[in-house]
Amino acid sequence: MKVTRRELAAALTSAAAFAQAPAEAPPTPAAELEAAREQVKANAATLAQIEVPMITEPAFQFKA
Repeated sequence: MKVTRRELAAALTSAAAFAQAPAEAPPTPAAELEAAREQVKANAATLAQIEVPMITEPAFQFKA
């Protein structure tokens, strides 16, 4: 059986289209907010584990 390149490409693209997983629904704003809060908590916990010596602190204050 002879298969041309075009027929092979058409068969592969149609098979790939069927094999793709269905797209997930975009997260709701409330879910995005909760995920962001969890990320901030995780980052804060990670930073709290690191001790910074006083010598590395800047010798100035930020004033508005």
